[in-house]
This record gives sequence, structure tokens and C-alpha cells, in this order.
Amino acid sequence: MKKNLKKKSVRFCREVDQWMSHLPECLWNIPLSNLSIPGSHDAMTYCLDKESKVSINESRLLQFMDKHMHCIVHPIILKWSITQELTVLEQLDAGIRYFDLRIAHKPDDPSMNLHFVHMLYTTVVVEDVLWDILRWLRNHPWEIVILAFRNFDGLDEVHHHYLISCIKKIFSSRLCPRNVTPTLRNLWSYGYQVIASYDSVEQIVQHCELWPAIPYWWGDKTTAQELINNLEKRKQRGRPGELFVAGINLTADLGYILAHLRGSLKKMTFQALPFLNVWIKKQHPGAKKDCINIIAGDFIEENNFVRNVIGLNKKLLK
Repeated sequence: MKKNLKKKSVRFCREVDQWMSHLPECLWNIPLSNLSIPGSHDAMTYCLDKESKVSINESRLLQFMDKHMHCIVHPIILKWSITQELTVLEQLDAGIRYFDLRIAHKPDDPSMNLHFVHMLYTTVVVEDVLWDILRWLRNHPWEIVILAFRNFDGLDEVHHHYLISCIKKIFSSRLCPRNVTPTLRNLWSYGYQVIASYDSVEQIVQHCELWPAIPYWWGDKTTAQELINNLEKRKQRGRPGELFVAGINLTADLGYILAHLRGSLKKMTFQALPFLNVWIKKQHPGAKKDCINIIAGDFIEENNFVRNVIGLNKKLLK
């Protein structure tokens, strides 16, 4: 193992599909919570179902409008729901290591199938995507992924049991228990590749393989400057001690969408990305109060977002 580890510290951020294994050896003993890690906000929205009903978690007004003015309203909802265009495998290849996975069970579906959701439900089911991630991990044995299972629209105890059994069955010995200090060296030594956080305390206490919900700094802003101001205020109050996410994703509520019917989340994001990337480059990973950890964004392939986040780890070498 030691001989194999020595081979890994050759390049820094050249091959983003293997960027973790290329980090310098002096960073292998640093907890993942003190590294800079690129993440995908609402990672599965590239496969939203165009025929899907609006999620039961959305406002009654939005559900009413979609039902009674479907031909007009539905295309607008769709273009304001899509946050990613790359598939999960393409995001992995691009260097993404944190995935925001919002899980749902359709209210009219008698099966156990679970989908992802962001206003609308996805065409793919959760179990199939997890198998895809496993196959990718087998081909990238030195890479670590953080899967944040959240939302749980329409899930009852039976659905939770099914989802957790899928996670444990698919990733098996690759799942890192929460009593392990997650440094690259520790994870590599034990063969762990997956940290699965689960946003349900009731389920976490029953399964040592599940990690508590990872805090997500959600700005809920429509402009880059407002979002940056929000993130800076949070930094002044101090970072959490463990893994946490600074979300650089903009958010549009129903009122904003109705005032920008010709717009889209993609257009709004693309206008903001140059300013947000300036903010990213100024950040520092580490354990200090104002340090960042995971940075999650929309349309992760744009404006060198991933490379900029990975590149922050160079600051740990100084």
C-alpha cells in the first residue's frame, strides 16, 4: 500500500478525473473537511422528466398553475429547474466529488422506485445512478465521493429502509463509517471511497455507515453580489468543524420567475459565474474560522469552476 501511495503524488490538478490521487503527499493526512472540494448543487437535474408533475413539496400555487395552465407554465418551470447539464458520470470525470442528491417518491407511484427531484421529478431512478457511481469508482480506486442524500419528498419508513439498503448493498465495503477520521490516507488504507450523509436523524442512529447531514450554506439570492455578501457574513461567524458546503448557486423564487419569464436559471447563473469565480479564487481551505471546504455550484463545467476549487488546495502547501 505504501509503495502504491508513493506513486500517486506526481501531478496536481492536471487530470481532474483523478485529482485526489494527484494531491501532494503532505495533504494526505489532512481531513477532507479541511481540503477544498468541488461539488454539484442539485446534481441530477440534467435528467428532469419533461412530462413530470410538479413535486408535492412545491407550493400549492405552483402546483395549481401547472395543472390549469400546463402548456404555458410547465416549460417555464423546466428551464428554471435545470441546474446541471452534465450526467453524473461526466460530473465525476470533471472532478466533482460532492453530490447534492434530493430524493423523492412520486405520490402516484405504487412501486418502490425512488427518483431525484427539483421542482420536477427525474426520468432516472436512484438505484440505477448509484450503480453507475459504483462502476466509476471501481475504475478510479483512489477517488473519494461524498453523497449527500437530502429532501426525501414523499418517503415513509419503508422507502427509507429501501434506500438505505440500496446504499449499503451497492457500495458495501467502500462505505466509510462515521467513526473514521476521513483523511485520504485513512480512506485509501481501508479501501473506503464513499461518505454517505443522510438528512434524517432517525435513520442515522440505526446505521453506522451513514453520516449526519452536511451543513449547506444556502444564500437564497438572485445576484452574485448578494450571494457573496451572504457567504462572507457566514464566514465571519465561523465555519463548522466538520464537512460543510458553501453554495454559490443563485436562487429564483416564484415571484422572480414570473418577472423574468424569458429568463432561465442557466442564463442567471452564467451572468454571475465570472464574479463568483473571483470570490472562489480568494478563498482558503483549512481549519481556521474563515476557511472554506466544499464549494458547490450549478453548471459545474463552466468558467473553470472545478479547477479553480481544486486549485485552492495549493494554498495549503505554503
